[in-house]
Amino acid sequence: MAGPAHADFRLCNDSSGRVSVALSFTDGTGWVTEGWWNLKANTCETLLRGPLAAQFYYVYAMDERGGEWKGKAFMCTRDREFRIVGRQNCLVRGFDRTGFFEVDTGKDAKNWTVQLTDKQQTPQARN
Repeated sequence: MAGPAHADFRLCNDSSGRVSVALSFTDGTGWVTEGWWNLKANTCETLLRGPLAAQFYYVYAMDERGGEWKGKAFMCTRDREFRIVGRQNCLVRGFDRTGFFEVDTGKDAKNWTVQLTDKQQTPQARN
């Protein structure tokens, strides 16, 4: 008898050091950005539980040595734990403006895993 199918958005830290991760997504009414998850080397964490509600998610990560996994989609963040609604006027609202990389999970994906590696700090994805 098969168990229930898992449906989550997960991130695996396949790099050699600890990373801090922030995630941004649309909840159907607007943008939400959350952080920070701290992942030790060679560990995975579920960032969102349940079936994926959107096709595009945005991730930013940084390691202890100052390395980053980033992109050109700007979202609001701050130094300590946060949940920020909206992505406009970050600086005016007292937040930092941080570049996230896009994760395209496809139209029908129910779960997705992003893998951060040391190689050129380029994220890999799998569903």
